[in-house]
Amino acid sequence: MSSEHTPENETADSGGVLYVVATPIGHLDDVTRRALEILGAVDLILCEDTRRTRILLRHYDITGHCESFHDHNERRKTPTVIAALEAGRKIALVTDAGTPLVSDPGYRLVNGCVDCGIPVVPIPGASAVTALLSVAGLPTDRFYFEGFLPPRGAKRTRRIDALAGMPCTIVLFESPYRLERTLDALREGWGDRRGCMGRELTKKFEEIRRGTLSELAAWAHGRTIRGEITLAIEGADTKSSR
Repeated sequence: MSSEHTPENETADSGGVLYVVATPIGHLDDVTRRALEILGAVDLILCEDTRRTRILLRHYDITGHCESFHDHNERRKTPTVIAALEAGRKIALVTDAGTPLVSDPGYRLVNGCVDCGIPVVPIPGASAVTALLSVAGLPTDRFYFEGFLPPRGAKRTRRIDALAGMPCTIVLFESPYRLERTLDALREGWGDRRGCMGRELTKKFEEIRRGTLSELAAWAHGRTIRGEITLAIEGADTKSSR
C-alpha cells in the first residue's frame, strides 16, 4: 500500500509524485493554499500554456520552473516525464484554467503513472462544470458532462441525437463563435428545454443567463460574444419529475 500524502509530508518523501493541481478558472483568488504550497515546492510545473500559468505564479510570487505540456506534445513528452518521476522528481500538472483532464490534456500521463506505480495526488479546486451547476437552477443530483460537441456535420448531429434521452442535466463547453448555432441545434434536437449559460465565469465580465434554449438563442442572435462558454441543459425527464 502506498504511503499517505498530507500537506506536511507530500513533497518531502524521496519518491516521485505527480500532483494534479486545479488552478482558478478566472479570478486569481480562487486557488487553494494547498495548491500554492505544492506549486512552490515541486521540481517542475507542466503547463498547457506557460504564459497563462506564469500569470498565476507571478501573482503569488512563485518562481517554479515551467514547461509546456499540451495536446500536441503530450504523447511525445509523457515518457520523459515518467522517467523524471521514476528518478524521484516531484511534478505538478496544471491546465490553463480549472481542473486538469476535464476536457484538457493529461490522460496519457496520469494513465502512464498508474501503470508504473507512480503516486498521482489530486489537489482539487475550481472547475467551470461545478461552478455553473451550483447556480444554474437545474437538478444536480445527477449530471452528465459532455465537454465539447463535434464542431460540425453529421458527427455533431449524431452526438446531439445520442444525448437527447439523457435523464439528467447535461453540461457542455462551447466556443463563443458557435454558441447561437449550438443552441439552435440543441433546441431542434431536444425540444425547448431550460438551460443556463455561463460566460467568463469568475472573471470581470462574468455573465450568467437562464432561460429556454430558444430564449438563449434569441439573446445570442447577432451578438459578438467573447470568452469561455459553459452550458447546462435540463435532462429528458426533468420536466416530468418536477
